[in-house]
Amino acid sequence: MKRFRADETEQMAEILRNDGVISVPTDTVYGVCARMDHEKAQERLREVKQRPADKAFPIMCASRAQIGTVAVVDERAGKLIDGLMPGPVTLILRKREDVPAFVNGGMDTLAVRMAPSEAVRRLIEAVGVPLYMTSANRSGEKTGTCLDEIELACPLLDGMMEGETLLGAASTIIDCTQPEIKILRAGPAGMDDIHRVLEEDGREAVQ
Repeated sequence: MKRFRADETEQMAEILRNDGVISVPTDTVYGVCARMDHEKAQERLREVKQRPADKAFPIMCASRAQIGTVAVVDERAGKLIDGLMPGPVTLILRKREDVPAFVNGGMDTLAVRMAPSEAVRRLIEAVGVPLYMTSANRSGEKTGTCLDEIELACPLLDGMMEGETLLGAASTIIDCTQPEIKILRAGPAGMDDIHRVLEEDGREAVQ
């Protein structure tokens, strides 16, 4: 399986533009990605992951502005994006109405991350659209911790970006769609970080 240097952006972007799937290192764990706007790319990603059709994929964006093209960013969500991203967090936000239903199985929410490294940011920008980004493993199995493990677990990948992860733990999932913010999955970022960003003074409802 072809392994690309992190600076071989155009070669990897070409694979993704043609609905392929590659693995990339993130700040949390290794991920596998595909372009968000093509159903064929999503189907290919499900094939690689052996993931059921009823489970939506998180979306990774290159910037705050790009997050705003797929999700509704209100003042509170904007504070969390500015204060915690890029970083080991996933925000659950309301999906914009113009985002096709196939992207997230018709739900009205999206799980959104921001590119944690320059290499991944450049890749997303080169593809021209946000990417599905999910853990590098078969659905329900342990995430690979090195490229050799990922290649064994996901032999249908179209390529791999070389590099290392930093934290080795999945991101914190924060639900921003309800009156009270909730952590749905514990991770590197905690409630103290959320309070700090929102300047907790009794006006913000956080749980």
